[in-house]
Amino acid sequence: MNSSLLLSITTFIYGLSAVLYLISWVFKKKGPGRAAFFSLALGALLNAGGIVLRWVESYQLGIGHAPLSNLYESLVFFSLTIAVFYIFIEWRYQNPTIGVFASPLSFLSMAYASLSPNISDHIQPLIPALKSNWLIAHVVTCFLGYSALAIAFGISIMYLFKLTERGQKYRMLQSFPDSRSLDELNHQMVMVGFLFLTAGIITGAVWANSAWGSYWSWDPKETWSLITWFIYAAVLHARMMRGWHGRRIAWLCIFGFFAVLFTYFGVNLLPGLHSYGQ
Repeated sequence: MNSSLLLSITTFIYGLSAVLYLISWVFKKKGPGRAAFFSLALGALLNAGGIVLRWVESYQLGIGHAPLSNLYESLVFFSLTIAVFYIFIEWRYQNPTIGVFASPLSFLSMAYASLSPNISDHIQPLIPALKSNWLIAHVVTCFLGYSALAIAFGISIMYLFKLTERGQKYRMLQSFPDSRSLDELNHQMVMVGFLFLTAGIITGAVWANSAWGSYWSWDPKETWSLITWFIYAAVLHARMMRGWHGRRIAWLCIFGFFAVLFTYFGVNLLPGLHSYGQ
């Protein structure tokens, strides 16, 4: 079995997990919730195995490198990190309803990588700029940050649902963690995401200097990474210095995640040093 097939199978396992979380939430059944968790864990194991297998395949082709160099590989890694973060959260908080909003993110990322006709899953040799030991450090830290912020996005949506008048009446929404717990978990995920995003920008700057002789060139990807960093810095500042909590922080996190998505996908449409990211 090659890595692309294994990762395609992983897509459907993540999809099954998302459906089971939804069934568990809607019908208030613990069985589908437990099955959803184990499906997600199995998906994460296969996801990790697919990455390792792809790494091995690249060496067999004589172009060995970490499978983190293009859009397909980054989406696969993004799916894995979201799943791993969420598995820890469910283990820690023992509330599967969060999975209704977190697990689909892993599925959508993997589905886009595996099923989109515009994304190639072929293993390609690295361009000269990517032949650096900083590749792994930069991509890993960035996507750990993106994944934590993706989960914060899902938690923010849950929080806003919880605050509605219907959220106080509908039994489905009453199964969410209480508003205070959601707000605190959201803050924790933003802090984790912000720290990794900061590390990603720093490692990227060092890498840029070694590749192009400049720490910063105002490339579209660099510029939008900085904009995203400022948005989440503002989120943390508003909470810690201005005392913002709850609804306003949730809306800022949702807005911030759209900036993450544009940084990730949108700037690939613009010319620049990162335009190889297809």
